[in-house]
Amino acid sequence: MKIRTLVASVMIIGLPTAWAAADEPIKPIPVAKVANPALVELGKKLYFDPRLSKSGFISCNSCHNLSMGGTDNIKTSIGHNWNEGPINAPTVLNSSLNLAQFWDGRAKDLQAQAGGPIANPGEMGFTHALAVDVLQSIPGYVAEFKKAFGVEKVTIEEVTKAIAAFEETLVTPNSRFDKWLKGDKKAITANEQAGYKLFKDSGCVACHNGSAVGGNSFQKMGVVEPYKASSAAEGRVAVTGKDADRFNFKVPTLRNVEMTYPYFHDGAANTLKEAVETMGRVQLGKKFSDDENAKIVAFLKTLTGDQPNFKLPILPPSSDSTPRPQPFAKK
Repeated sequence: MKIRTLVASVMIIGLPTAWAAADEPIKPIPVAKVANPALVELGKKLYFDPRLSKSGFISCNSCHNLSMGGTDNIKTSIGHNWNEGPINAPTVLNSSLNLAQFWDGRAKDLQAQAGGPIANPGEMGFTHALAVDVLQSIPGYVAEFKKAFGVEKVTIEEVTKAIAAFEETLVTPNSRFDKWLKGDKKAITANEQAGYKLFKDSGCVACHNGSAVGGNSFQKMGVVEPYKASSAAEGRVAVTGKDADRFNFKVPTLRNVEMTYPYFHDGAANTLKEAVETMGRVQLGKKFSDDENAKIVAFLKTLTGDQPNFKLPILPPSSDSTPRPQPFAKK
């Protein structure tokens, strides 16, 4: 009887217990496990290598900067020939936890996603065949592909598999909120706990749940009130062709959200305060007071976890036969 009373009192005042944490809609992020270090190291080099682009200027890290929360902190990314992209670059951090990749979910997994930007004329501006030719001409890469895959011939399948293997390690565990979930009652403040309670009670967790606090469903942008987007992107309909999927987008992860501004698929919200206000209004039909908004923002900032921390890769030098970059056209 005393144990039951103790557990009940702990749950009432909002402190985590093993029992309470198990019932929370948000779960801690597990630490990444590396099964093939050679494959991950190769993928890391490819992720940072701008030679996978036509200009020799753009790498995966250009739009998904690992020093900036896995994104580029601009409304829409800049691609080949200074092309301004049609949609905000989602974070690569914890992207392995998504049900699919891209805002419209057109790539089923990270390997499928990795090949898209390379061959997109508005992004890296190359072709898969030319990218492979570049890598095949670099002796250092040939050796690393042999170490990782057991073969010297490079294919785009191996390139994207290696990049995906590296991206799978880009998880951000040990946020203050995760520590709270695991039982550290001092990891977040009373104000942040109040923000989490508002986040739950207001219905935000209906879409933002699980380890990634999102990323596991497609939802309509503008449920209660139409959302006036500054982007022409219409979401999931571009993949399924079903009108019911128009303006349905993959729910973004809220992990590290204080670092991944601006927000939404069109990058229209510059601050978390603005994002919370808009989401409350168009998704929930709720107007948060300034105090409520501040509490939710305080909670969201507890979701920042350990950022990727590794030695910057030294890329193998090009050979005399390596095709040279083709610079951007002059405006």
